[in-house]
Amino acid sequence: MTPTERKILDKLDKLVLESSDEELKKIQEIDLLTQLDGTSYYDAYVNSSALSNQTIKQKSRELKK
Repeated sequence: MTPTERKILDKLDKLVLESSDEELKKIQEIDLLTQLDGTSYYDAYVNSSALSNQTIKQKSRELKK
């Protein structure tokens, strides 16, 4: 694993570990969809950080309002 890949994986780990229950549900949905497509959540995260970071966090904030 390259240092860049390790940094991305660390960010993904941190995202999951620090997520609220609502955010974890969104992560779980994305993970299921990526598995059905034959890809991993890591691949989805690498290919679209907005998908993992901003979308989940934003939807979670919207649910709290």
